[in-house]
Amino acid sequence: MLYVIGLGLSDETDITVKGLEAVKKSERVYLEAYTSILTIGKERLESYYGKEVVIADREMVESDSDSILANADQIDVSFLVVGDPYGATTHTDLVIRARELNIPVKVIHNASIMNAVGACGLQLYNFGQTISIVFFTDTWRPDSFYDRIKENHVLGLHTLCLLDIKVKEQSIENMARGRLIYEPPRYMTVNQAVEQLLEIEENRKEGVCKPDSLAIGCARIGTDSQKIVAGTLQELLNVDFGGPLHSLVLVGSRMHEMEAEFVKEYAFNPESFNTIVKRDYVH
Repeated sequence: MLYVIGLGLSDETDITVKGLEAVKKSERVYLEAYTSILTIGKERLESYYGKEVVIADREMVESDSDSILANADQIDVSFLVVGDPYGATTHTDLVIRARELNIPVKVIHNASIMNAVGACGLQLYNFGQTISIVFFTDTWRPDSFYDRIKENHVLGLHTLCLLDIKVKEQSIENMARGRLIYEPPRYMTVNQAVEQLLEIEENRKEGVCKPDSLAIGCARIGTDSQKIVAGTLQELLNVDFGGPLHSLVLVGSRMHEMEAEFVKEYAFNPESFNTIVKRDYVH
């Protein structure tokens, strides 16, 4: 059996009882380590599980999945995913590959940012499409996700923005020269995401991500150090959210009074927050 197991959002104790039982009986245990991160190292996982944990980087998962699936039709193998197993398409690919090899698959779910974002006070069924914001470079400044935000905006729905993670990435020069030298890990902050959104808005001028648009910055959701701040995009530019992982929610115009009341507790400036909510959001 191949077990694909969600680890939740924080540390080694967030695994479900069902997930832990599967890990303990597995002969090999892999930890997917590039679509998200835990707040702890793999040593803590190994101590808690009583098992060696093999770090599965992007190259292994995408190019060498056969090594993960080897003999999984005869033994139990666990593939651990931060959050929920279906939070990234890569894990869907692994399941499809296992099915092609007639390997039984069991998925064990857990909390992910896709549902835990409700901690910010906005109701989950008022969210539209989730989008990803990638790091800009000097030569590549993509803005296609703006169209998805606009579609949510037109419907008055909130948008969850997942922010870029760069782990075990090569520079263009090292890649061109075939040198396996990797850049230090980088995790996009709320501030960087806001800067990029405002730059796109300045170019597109469609009124979707204005400086006075309401948003909620979220950091380390599900951990003891989580931080949530609500305010205008302009206000969030200068908030220190601390270490990774960060995400950003763009507030939709169909904000409910109960949502506004809840979110107000996180307001960067409660007075201006109330004014903007009454003017542009809750009617």
